[in-house]
Amino acid sequence: MSSQQEFKQRDRLPARPAIAHAPTQVLFANAHPSMSHVSADFIPVFGECIRMTREVLFSKDAQPFLIAGSGTLGWDQVSANLVEPGENVLVLHSGYFGDSFAECRPVKAPIGAAVTQEEIEKALKAKKYKVLTFTHVDTSTGVLSDAKAIGETVKRVSPDTLVVLDGVCAVASEEIRMDDWGIDVVLTASQKGLGTPPGLSILVASQKAIKVTDARCTRLTTIADPASPRPRWLPVMNAYEKGSPAYFATPPVNLIYAFHASLSTITRGSVSLEERFAAHRKASARMKEAVTAMGLKQLPLDPAFAANGMTAVYYPEGFGAANTLAPLAQKGIVAAGGLHKDIKDTYFRIGHMGITVVDPSRGDMDHVIDSLKAVFGKQ
Repeated sequence: MSSQQEFKQRDRLPARPAIAHAPTQVLFANAHPSMSHVSADFIPVFGECIRMTREVLFSKDAQPFLIAGSGTLGWDQVSANLVEPGENVLVLHSGYFGDSFAECRPVKAPIGAAVTQEEIEKALKAKKYKVLTFTHVDTSTGVLSDAKAIGETVKRVSPDTLVVLDGVCAVASEEIRMDDWGIDVVLTASQKGLGTPPGLSILVASQKAIKVTDARCTRLTTIADPASPRPRWLPVMNAYEKGSPAYFATPPVNLIYAFHASLSTITRGSVSLEERFAAHRKASARMKEAVTAMGLKQLPLDPAFAANGMTAVYYPEGFGAANTLAPLAQKGIVAAGGLHKDIKDTYFRIGHMGITVVDPSRGDMDHVIDSLKAVFGKQ
């Protein structure tokens, strides 16, 4: 009879863009004793999460949907609810995650670049699109798209087109003003800038997007599918926000507690949202200046398109994943290899978001930069 040894996680710093470091109070909240999802203790926690999610996106009346699942579930929610057979979707492609709507009309940027406003305008004028989607920060390339400019372009050229922002690697590390910028849907996940363990799909829909769903000509066929937040999930979210229990499927109670702990720090902590974004910009500039000083080339072609929550760097000559990531791991740094299928073996990625940059007293940025210097012999 075999037995499995007790799992013990080594104390390492997650410096990869896939999963950010979760603060201690968030981990403790995640270890909260499991509660009934209709208990008097849990209901206000869920309701506050819905309200605080709006605050992070600077929205007054958009509707959050907090559902068990990955960030990719958000794409299923968008396609199942907003798009009907025969309707057109325009996808702005800046990396791996632009393939989520692969069968739609893509406008592709070169690797390391973002789609320009001129290209967007040309595509919108050539054809009527129900939805335009873009990845705010593509985790595969570290490319940051200009969400404000995209919203302005769509409003000017094709005001009926819904704007859908993939914010999985952007929410809480990049500024997103949903109402002011004309963003109709933001989809994200819990494990990156929001500093919560993975497993929570977070989608926020404008009232315009909700009305489009209500006006569908074809019925939603995914009645019991979590990819269909309308009409099953909306009454649940409304009830919890108003302080009453509701049920369609059991929510991830412990993750909601963890999410609440993180959101409380993000929206009500000593560091304001504006200061939080400024801290990410400052840390990003420092990391990018450091790797440039080491003679390393970054993947984004223009610094204006470089994300603030991560840095994508080409390996220097003589280096690859084996003699970069493993030595970093030995120093307690968990970085990530390449993800874009065309160049995945030529570069690596460093995440710097959340508590890692908001609390400089931890020394996380110093540790990462010093470790990179040691690995590449630049000390």
